[in-house]
Amino acid sequence: MDLLTKLNEKIETLLKKYEELQKENEELKIELENTKNQLEEKESELLECKEQMALKELELEEVLAKIEAILGK
Repeated sequence: MDLLTKLNEKIETLLKKYEELQKENEELKIELENTKNQLEEKESELLECKEQMALKELELEEVLAKIEAILGK
């Protein structure tokens, strides 16, 4: 096998590897974007839950105040 043939094979191998890595990189970019979107959704859900908890806490405080008023405290 002559040197030129070896070089061509090496180049072809490198090009294939490069294309594989490009494809993997694109897949990872898509996965990252999907993960970011999921994170944003979860953060939104978490914020909504925190707001609901705050409202429930206010309701509980109101109920407690009424109970204390009934008991004369």
